[in-house]
Amino acid sequence: MMQRLNSRYIRIAGIIIIVLVVLLGIGGYIAYSKRGALLERAIAKAKLKAKKDYNLNLNIGSASFSGLSTVSFSNIIVVPDGRDSLLSIKKFDISVKLMPLIFGNVKLSDVVLEDGHLNLTDIKHVKNFDFLFKKKKDTTQTKSKVDLAELANNLINQVLYKIPDNLNLKNFLITFTSDSTKAKLLTQTAEIRNGKLSSTIIVNDNAATWHLAGKMHPSDKDIALSLYADGKKVEVPFVEQRYHLKVNFDTITTRLDKEENSGGTTKIYGYWSVRNLTINHPGLSSTDIVVPNGSIDANVFVGKNYVSLDSSSRIYLRKAIIKPYLKYQLSPVKIYTAKVNTDWLNAQDVFDAFPQGMFDSLEGIQVSGKLKYHLHLFLDTSQPDSVQFESALTKDNFNIIKYGKTDLGKLNKPFIYTPYEKGKPMPARTIGPSNPDYTPLDQISANARNAVMTSEDPSFYTNHGFAVESIRRSIATDFKEHKFKRGGSTISMQLIKNTFLSREKTLSRKIEEILIVWLIENNNVMSKNRMLEVYFNIVEWGRNIYGISEASHYYFGKSPSELTQGEGIYLASILPHPKTGLYSFLPDGTLRPSLHGYFNMIGRMMAGHGLTDVDTSGYGYSSVRLKAGLRQEIAPVPASVADSLMKQTNDDDDDSALLNSQSQPEKKPTFFQRLFGKKDSAEIKKEKKIESEIDTVGKTKKQIRQEKRALKKLEKERQKELKDKGLL
Repeated sequence: MMQRLNSRYIRIAGIIIIVLVVLLGIGGYIAYSKRGALLERAIAKAKLKAKKDYNLNLNIGSASFSGLSTVSFSNIIVVPDGRDSLLSIKKFDISVKLMPLIFGNVKLSDVVLEDGHLNLTDIKHVKNFDFLFKKKKDTTQTKSKVDLAELANNLINQVLYKIPDNLNLKNFLITFTSDSTKAKLLTQTAEIRNGKLSSTIIVNDNAATWHLAGKMHPSDKDIALSLYADGKKVEVPFVEQRYHLKVNFDTITTRLDKEENSGGTTKIYGYWSVRNLTINHPGLSSTDIVVPNGSIDANVFVGKNYVSLDSSSRIYLRKAIIKPYLKYQLSPVKIYTAKVNTDWLNAQDVFDAFPQGMFDSLEGIQVSGKLKYHLHLFLDTSQPDSVQFESALTKDNFNIIKYGKTDLGKLNKPFIYTPYEKGKPMPARTIGPSNPDYTPLDQISANARNAVMTSEDPSFYTNHGFAVESIRRSIATDFKEHKFKRGGSTISMQLIKNTFLSREKTLSRKIEEILIVWLIENNNVMSKNRMLEVYFNIVEWGRNIYGISEASHYYFGKSPSELTQGEGIYLASILPHPKTGLYSFLPDGTLRPSLHGYFNMIGRMMAGHGLTDVDTSGYGYSSVRLKAGLRQEIAPVPASVADSLMKQTNDDDDDSALLNSQSQPEKKPTFFQRLFGKKDSAEIKKEKKIESEIDTVGKTKKQIRQEKRALKKLEKERQKELKDKGLL
């Protein structure tokens, strides 16, 4: 039997409770009676902090308690020093929950806001919101490493805690004005009631009407919202004008299912979906890309020093399901990890999942069988040369039943090839026996075949269109040089790019190239010999010089079957920059000394593969002679200038313009510089650089002036070529 409590203890406990109630009552009365003074002090403190930390002038017309826990404000105005007015609110009532407040937490209960205006301006590079980007200085504390998991958990909880249980908002206007852009969003109404959000948002003076609606239970971390428009798509304002990115959709939905912090990791489980998403950007595609239905179960895990999209996430594109894994580790070293996997999928479901407008030549293709994809990338930024890369599309009983818009087998028979230079079509050529310049593979010198394959694609006959090791090395090089350079393209990829695809430099075109190469290489659409034969008959070797026959006659006055080893290596050397081929020669027709190292490198690689004998004299370097009739076209330029021009990449082969350009626009002279002929500092530096490249020993002043003029002319031609490429 349980022992009865001593009655004396019960009396003591009762007395303590009574005392606490009395003390709370007295404290509550004092706080209630003094709350006006406390409110005034809190406002004064907020004004001081805004002024001191952010140079903001905060003015409040009136502030008073209108209930036990409700504060009413009127005529709130925020103006940054020396800037346009930032914020104005005519009426703002806010209520907090008492119980969380007792424990030091502010949980909003009810919010009423009427007639507000958030005015963002960026005029002549002067922003009225630049205080947001200023870091506060604190010399009293030493900088410590941030725990990302703790930061994410606190941030999410703080945001959710500040969402009121009930909201009544009327006429809140957000405007953005810059030198070239104006945008307006007027929230006519927004209401949260009984866990449901509804709103009406007017975009750019009735250009569109948006609605944000859904479930809102922030305390339970249960949120599901949808954004849609009346009678039309939701078009994101400002983005297209500012970034040349067109984005619109019928409906976008987001959902927060769960958030938890355990074991030092913050886990956020959410969901996103979009219907009829349209994207258009010059770097992505020349046409609209449409995703009819797409969604992702996005499970984001945040650790102490990393952020990741967990492998439990799923991407859904129609019937195709993709398993992604992304991780970015910040410290002690930055490490990037990416994995993409699928289970076995019906092959037709894979092709049907491609967004409309992305792969024009494959639209309508019919296939059978199954496909499975795997990708792995691991880059430790402290050891970029050790980057790991794997990519494989595996097939099971896969067959092409019907080609799409493009007949992928067209290269097996004679066809018309139209090359392009700087976006303009050149004279078309027939790739077939009816063309006297057409050269069958067995009539091309083995010297030329071996040199080109060694330079461009040593594993051509053994790979399936992709040299994974070459791509891996290319990733390492691109990362170290902080730009995208030519690399990783096999002969198969170059062939497909030139014969099947447009000349546009877009991401979708690059992916389409990879898909077509896989289809042709893995389904025996063309033999390797036929691919190599077509490649040699269309590849560019100079200005309007296409195919091995035109090249061998142009440079050496002989047929392709007569090419020597040295001539073959020379032709291989100019493939990355064919329009600058003549700069490889001196006026007497011999090769420039700077090419000797290249000849030795390619020659040793050929010898290593048993394609030639070891040759200590340079693998035919000394025997190469330019055709006599072309030697008069060789300009007498310094070696440094010629070497620089020889390294210029062909604009049709260079995909770097797709995502990156380091070139800066040419600086225009000021009005006074044009008027008085005064040169700016950049022009002076340019002339000094040209002068430093001229060897003046034994030359007359006239010869030096002529050489300077020649260099300036070359520089102007180089600048013009860069402009034509869109890099200036």
